Amino acid sequence: MKETGVKHINPTGIFDPTPFAFCHSVQVPSQANLVFISGQSGGVGEGHLLAEDFASQVKSALENLQIVLKAHAATVAHVVKITVLIVDHNPQKMEIWTSMAKEFWKGYDLPVSTLIPVPTLALPGMLIEVDAIAAVSEY
Repeated sequence: MKETGVKHINPTGIFDPTPFAFCHSVQVPSQANLVFISGQSGGVGEGHLLAEDFASQVKSALENLQIVLKAHAATVAHVVKITVLIVDHNPQKMEIWTSMAKEFWKGYDLPVSTLIPVPTLALPGMLIEVDAIAAVSEY
């Protein structure tokens, strides 16, 4: 990865977010190209097949995010912001999401994150949706 000058900052005086797989703030220099990625669901392939369980959909949503990143010559390391929508959010789903997100970003700076519990998503059976912003120095 090319150096983008992106700074990940977790200021003192507020809680440490890293156990929850996110960062409090990310500063992106103006020379980076910003890539806005729409919400990626847990649907698999062009047929958007949805597994019934949450963990499988989380895995697929992260894989889908990776596919879109690759289309922009980007990797997980370029992601600076995510928004996570979880249907019927609960502590078990939080644990699954956090564990899988930590693995996805293992070895990289964690992005800024907002998690929003929702009653439903765009299509029946969707349990998670993850959108992202990536900062890429060049294409």
